[in-house]
Amino acid sequence: MRSYDVVIVGAGIAGMTAAIYVARAGKSVILLEERMHGGQIINTINIANWPAEPGISGAELSQKIYHQVNNLGVEVEYVKVLSVEESDEYLTEQDAKNAARRLFVVKTEDGDYTAKAVIVATGTEPRKLSESQMKDAGKRTVSYCATCDGAFFKGKPVVVVGSGNTARHEIAYLNNIASKVYHIHHDDPIPEDAVAVFVAIGRVPNTDAVKNIVDLDESGYIVAGENCKTSVPGIFVAGDCRVKDVRQLVTAAGDGAVAAAGVLAYLA
Repeated sequence: MRSYDVVIVGAGIAGMTAAIYVARAGKSVILLEERMHGGQIINTINIANWPAEPGISGAELSQKIYHQVNNLGVEVEYVKVLSVEESDEYLTEQDAKNAARRLFVVKTEDGDYTAKAVIVATGTEPRKLSESQMKDAGKRTVSYCATCDGAFFKGKPVVVVGSGNTARHEIAYLNNIASKVYHIHHDDPIPEDAVAVFVAIGRVPNTDAVKNIVDLDESGYIVAGENCKTSVPGIFVAGDCRVKDVRQLVTAAGDGAVAAAGVLAYLA
């Protein structure tokens, strides 16, 4: 079992920012990421609101931050995290006497890690189609990103499922590409002539790995304030998977810095 001062679950903007701060403070740290470093932003072609670099792509921004993380010697492992649990062991003998700070065990598909503190930065993922709509979709392409996949359906009829701002943005983008764009709501039948289904019905937090250890709200987001502290001392949260009003790249990076500062104070 490999041991670190800090295990960060999720290598999106929040997780990588946290890793930078923790590594620069001289702590051993590892990033565990199930998919690709950068998170959901890698699918964005043009970012207009990242300070000093308007127009940068999500992939390029993610890669720049990843290089910074890599240059600091932070380890990155691409593996699915199954759960975060409290260990029977304590950080120090004094902690054991006071029944204070316990070590954590981060269980993954490829083995376990122990950590003195954990930062959860797992982000969110698109909400899936209903069972009836998935059946309607059949062999059609189902996409969660019009800017990523829209060009494949130039001059063809497509459908957008959703009713919020994201759906409206997807429709506006696809109107310049597709021959026709249908707009339906969740559970509505999919038009027969549509060749692709673009899903924009909201997002859900990736918090299954910590649902049995920290407090979540009714939607599954981790309960934490601006200090990024969860209900369990030693576990912090950063980015879109926590309860918050604004979910943007800059707030994700800010959360990463705040969570890292909280971790360093906790370990001290």
